[in-house]
Amino acid sequence: MEKDVEIGIFGGTGIYDSGLLENPKEVQIDTPYGNPSDTITIGFFRGRKIAFLPRHGKKHTIPPHMINFRANIWAFKELGVKRIIAPSAVGSLKEELEPSHFALPTQFLDLTKSRNGSFSEEGRVIHISVAEPFCPELQSSILHVTESQGLKVHKNCTYVCIEGPRFSTKAESKFYRSTGADIIGMTLVPECQLAREAQMCYASISTVTDYDVWAEKPVTAKEVLNTLSKNVERTKRLLTELIEKIPETRNCNCAKALDEAEF
Repeated sequence: MEKDVEIGIFGGTGIYDSGLLENPKEVQIDTPYGNPSDTITIGFFRGRKIAFLPRHGKKHTIPPHMINFRANIWAFKELGVKRIIAPSAVGSLKEELEPSHFALPTQFLDLTKSRNGSFSEEGRVIHISVAEPFCPELQSSILHVTESQGLKVHKNCTYVCIEGPRFSTKAESKFYRSTGADIIGMTLVPECQLAREAQMCYASISTVTDYDVWAEKPVTAKEVLNTLSKNVERTKRLLTELIEKIPETRNCNCAKALDEAEF
C-alpha cells in the first residue's frame, strides 16, 4: 500500500485522463466502510504525487445521497494524503454569483438527512470543531491562483448542502436565500467534516452552474452539465497552477483537529 501521496482531488474535472499525470496507475482500496466511489488514479504532476477520485464514479453513476463519503476519505487517508482539493458544481442563490463564476465556500449549512457524517462510533466519541470548516492555507492558495488567472471568484461564501438528488422546490429555494447563504449543492457535507476528523486539509472550489429555482427558472441537469463542460478547461488550468502553489509544509491546524476533540 502506497503511503506517500501528498494531494487528493475529488470531483469530475477530467484531470485523471487529461495526460497531466505522469505514470498514472489505478488502485482499488478496501476500507472498513465499504468501497470508495471508484478506483483511485495515482500519478505525478511536476514532482508532486497526486490521487484523483471521482466522487460520483467515473461514469457518474452514484447519486449524491448514496456517495460513500467515509470510504472515500478513508481511502485518501490510507494513501497518505494530507490535503484535499474538492471541485464541485453549485447553484447560485444571489444575482451577482453568475453561472460560470467560481465560488469559495468558507461556511456551510447542513440540510442533509441520511448521511454518515462521522468516524465517531461506539467506544469512540469525536466532537470536532467546524467553526471554520475549511483549511485557510489551501483557501489562500486558491485565491492567489484565481486572481493570477483573472478568474471571477466569489470568496467567503456560505454553502447550503441539501440531500438531493432532486433539485429544490421554489419555496425551499426562497427559504435558503432568506438565510443569507450564497450557493447550494449536494456534496460538500459530510465530505468536508470527515476530512477534518481525518486531520486532512480540505478546501472546495465551486463552479456556479445555474441560478437556483428562486429565479423562476427551473433547474435542469442538462443546464448544469452544459455549464460544467464550458468550464472544464478553466477548472483544469486552475488545478494545474494550484498544485504548484500549495506549500509543501503545512502551517495550519488541520493536522491537530483531534487534539481536543476526543474524550
